[in-house]
Amino acid sequence: MAKKAIVVIGSSNTDMIIRVSRIPLAGETILGGKFHIAAGGKGANQAVGAARAGGRVTFIARVGKDSFGDQAIAGLRRDGIDVRYVARDQSAASGVALICVAPDGENSIAVASGANAALSSLDVKRAASAIRSAAVLVAQLETPLATVRAAALLAARAGVPFILNPAPARELPGSLLKLVSILTPNETEAQMLTGIKVTDELAAARAAEILRERGARTVILTLGARGAFLADAKGQQLVPGFKAKPVDTTAAGDIFNGALAVALAEGRALVDAVRFANAAAALSVTRLGAQPSAPIRAAIERFMRARPSSHQ
Repeated sequence: MAKKAIVVIGSSNTDMIIRVSRIPLAGETILGGKFHIAAGGKGANQAVGAARAGGRVTFIARVGKDSFGDQAIAGLRRDGIDVRYVARDQSAASGVALICVAPDGENSIAVASGANAALSSLDVKRAASAIRSAAVLVAQLETPLATVRAAALLAARAGVPFILNPAPARELPGSLLKLVSILTPNETEAQMLTGIKVTDELAAARAAEILRERGARTVILTLGARGAFLADAKGQQLVPGFKAKPVDTTAAGDIFNGALAVALAEGRALVDAVRFANAAAALSVTRLGAQPSAPIRAAIERFMRARPSSHQ
């Protein structure tokens, strides 16, 4: 039997990346090093992350009728992603992100949303059959909240699990949180949503419980190299991360979410799925760029065999 698709709804951007000695301060100009262009956007990153991790992926998005849009669609197709629901916007340009990357892998990003801001409930309606028959639906917040909610409602009515990566951070209405099967904030996003600064496991536990009380059934709080803190009806635990030397942390969270969706679509237990996602994310930070950093399935499995979790 053919495996059910992972449906990702979200943004597609072209990333313009400059290596810098450090992240510039407000009003400061820094002479940077190498410049390069890579495919990005949280939605597209997650779709590519899932496809390379072994998933069959359908992507719902909107790009401009421009060369960046052409390149984005061509790249998605190369990764075997179903792009029939990627609309071409007649009036808005494709999304663009300007990224500075420091030597320790930290980054600073500014995004011009372009066509991403025009992704609509009508686009969701066009893809309704794909959402209803999916193994899992994945979304982020670089597209309009009303559009994300429309997709989440469709998934909920069809009994399809919904993973929401609340990035970039913003306030979320309870009506949306109640539709979320798995919420995957990082430390910054968790603080934005709960007011709790996530400095340790205790703080992570408090933040996760607040988010569960607001409606999210499961919370997976990503903690970078430390791993991910998992909270659901069965309890709470830290799923340790993997040691890796960071080159660029751009899209590590996206790769985590894509790999998580794949593991869950394959029927893995949640803790095993998080461990697989931790490995994919750790491997991704060893490479420059968003989609270029997404590892293939064989590489993730080799990495897991060769490297201990960070707590060992």
